[in-house]
Amino acid sequence: MGDDQNRKRRSGGRAGHKDRAGTAAIDQMPWRIPLNPDRPTEPLDADGVAAIHKGAMRILSDIGIEFLNPEALAFLAQAGCKVSDTNVRMDEEFVMEMLGHAPESFTITPRNPDHKVIMGGKYMTFSSVASPPNVWDLTRGKRSGDFAAFQEFVKLSQYFNCIHYMGGYPVEPVDIHASIRHLDCLQDMLINGDKVVHAYSLGAERVEDVMEMTRLAAGLSHAEFDATPRMYTNINSVSPLKHDYPMLDGAMRLARRGQPVIVTPFTLAGAMAPVTMAGAVALSIAEGLAAIALLQYMNPGCPVALGTFTSNVDMKSGAPAFGTPEYMRATQMTGQMARFYKLPLRSSGSCAANVPDGQAMWETSNALWAAVQSGTNVVYHAAGWLEGGLIASPEKFVMDCEILQMIQRYFETATYGTSPDDIAFDAIAEVGAGGHFFGCQHTQDRYATAFYSPIASDWRNYEAWEADGAISTVERAHRIYKDILNDFVPPKMDDKDRGALEEFVLKRKAEGGAPTDY
Repeated sequence: MGDDQNRKRRSGGRAGHKDRAGTAAIDQMPWRIPLNPDRPTEPLDADGVAAIHKGAMRILSDIGIEFLNPEALAFLAQAGCKVSDTNVRMDEEFVMEMLGHAPESFTITPRNPDHKVIMGGKYMTFSSVASPPNVWDLTRGKRSGDFAAFQEFVKLSQYFNCIHYMGGYPVEPVDIHASIRHLDCLQDMLINGDKVVHAYSLGAERVEDVMEMTRLAAGLSHAEFDATPRMYTNINSVSPLKHDYPMLDGAMRLARRGQPVIVTPFTLAGAMAPVTMAGAVALSIAEGLAAIALLQYMNPGCPVALGTFTSNVDMKSGAPAFGTPEYMRATQMTGQMARFYKLPLRSSGSCAANVPDGQAMWETSNALWAAVQSGTNVVYHAAGWLEGGLIASPEKFVMDCEILQMIQRYFETATYGTSPDDIAFDAIAEVGAGGHFFGCQHTQDRYATAFYSPIASDWRNYEAWEADGAISTVERAHRIYKDILNDFVPPKMDDKDRGALEEFVLKRKAEGGAPTDY
């Protein structure tokens, strides 16, 4: 067997599709749940953590949060919170008691148990871009999202081993009516993917349908589904100081059945939050903990996570900005607070750039490395995000996955040993002054796996790159994206489970799906 074939076998080969012969579209790293070995960056000292906590508790007790859901209000009144119309004030003792029930980590198991994920501890996982209404690629430019584009992103999400969650819709397929969109989208995700999926908390029907579809696709009984996390939802507060009806409804439905809920306030400093980072983070913490306290009162011990999406606006235009120094510090600060409350943390990979250019990559890199530094457990929108979340791009998806693989490799280099063989004294003595290490046996024994091998980067010199067509990064990413689609093989699925899923979708479509306002 040749060296190149050996290298492909060691590094994971065909993106998990080992049953099909032929050359892989890319030679990517194998599936793993990355473990972040580094100490988190902590901008706050102990007094700073205490001040943010005190500020958040004062917001909850003296100002209160608006809960625009009668059922949530009834639970909180029963818990002894001060409820006035839709305003709820809760004291620190209640909040901390409820947080004491929340697990520090939990595992989510999709229909393929080999793709289970751990949320919490030092584990760090990545989710595909979710929810943009538009899509951009190199040949067609910007256009409204459709189901064909949605299906392409599902295949990319399944193919890349560094993507652990399908997340929400990677692009909204606006060519499918909103009443049945969730049925078509989740069916495609569950058939062309076998990773963890997500339910949008946008009405009881959508949430209940997604839970049932996830159960059917995995061939589970109702008891088996309820016994352990199988999928999840993410809810956002309406900053400042509000939680709306459908988000709370969906969160409560999942919490009752032991399915995870991530609570992510969307606080833009200077717009929906104070212009100071401490004020923005304190507001975000208050909004997040209020909903988590509700869920823990309803079902103590249900899996939850705290999300951070605190960034700033451009004070000249009012436009959201991402991957900024302020965004990075806010993420690190929220990471400190999540550890203080012993909650798993979600952050995001984001940028404000309109195309996959230099700005897109430095802003996304800042956001992703802030996630590393903050001890984030799951990174939303880790691949494919553009224009502040209004565009999904397959080329950007590929380029982002290069960064995600590099982060995974960076984590693994921390485990490198310092044995005599690693110090390599004999190799240094063999090569001597003025020699080189290319040909020595120490290098030959390790060259295939010694360093990270890129999927999209071009490390040749200018002349070699020019002679090979002077292909830009975006062009290379476009070629890789197309090759992956051509190479894609759907994961295996039991015929009985697929039949039950398809039958359910047909039945729900005949019933009209979910109600809409139009």
